[in-house]
Amino acid sequence: MSARRPGGPGPDSFVARLRRRAPLVGYWIALDNPVGTERIAGLGYDYIGVDGQHGVLHQPGWQSAMLAVDARGSAAGVIRVPSVDPVAIGQALDSGARAVIVPMVESAAEAETAVRACRHWPRGTRSLGGPVRGEIRLGSVPAEVDERVACIVMIETAAALRDLKDICAVPGLDAVYVGPADLSVALGARHFGDPDAAQALEDALDEIAEAARAAGIAAGIHCLTGADAAHRLASGFTFATVSSDITHLQQAAAAHLDDAWGLAAAA
Repeated sequence: MSARRPGGPGPDSFVARLRRRAPLVGYWIALDNPVGTERIAGLGYDYIGVDGQHGVLHQPGWQSAMLAVDARGSAAGVIRVPSVDPVAIGQALDSGARAVIVPMVESAAEAETAVRACRHWPRGTRSLGGPVRGEIRLGSVPAEVDERVACIVMIETAAALRDLKDICAVPGLDAVYVGPADLSVALGARHFGDPDAAQALEDALDEIAEAARAAGIAAGIHCLTGADAAHRLASGFTFATVSSDITHLQQAAAAHLDDAWGLAAAA
């Protein structure tokens, strides 16, 4: 896959590319920092995932984050909502998100609830938002809006693995997404990265990627590094998210501190 540069396909084609299982690379935002989000959104990532579950970005900050992403006209804004709650899903889409990631989905029934929350009548339960941010980017015709947003559910529990094929087969579901930390704990790991659970995690990841492929939907995964993302894209996943802003901020600050003390000691 050739290197991506700013000014690529752009946000309007994101959902279509996701649905045809084109390779995509995204970045993760955990901080409520629209200025930083805007800078990152112009680097050439296909999408910017905003964490509304574990980050400090709660619902009032979702719209600011989507404004920051849209300002660069390069990446698609995606929001991970706190749960399968249809109200939260509707609020994320009204904020201008091109897709939602729904965590802790454990059954086909819950996946269907998420899908229906992303679609208007008669395909779903979403309320027509009216003059909100989503209308500016995606229009006001319900059927057309439905085609322009994606529903992604997370596979990260033992129950989800047991119901994996049925989840992937839910009509209207666009993709599954792996949270490897929660999934590894569900597989018996004492902590994320526990070597005793490493093989079980790899086997589960292969199973998830294959189930998504067989169902004709995309499969994504959260990764710690760009190199890890490249590996996952080569091993059956179709989209991968790289680390997070808060992680990289800490890593960069720590590295510069180490360099400063190291150079001072050598002087």
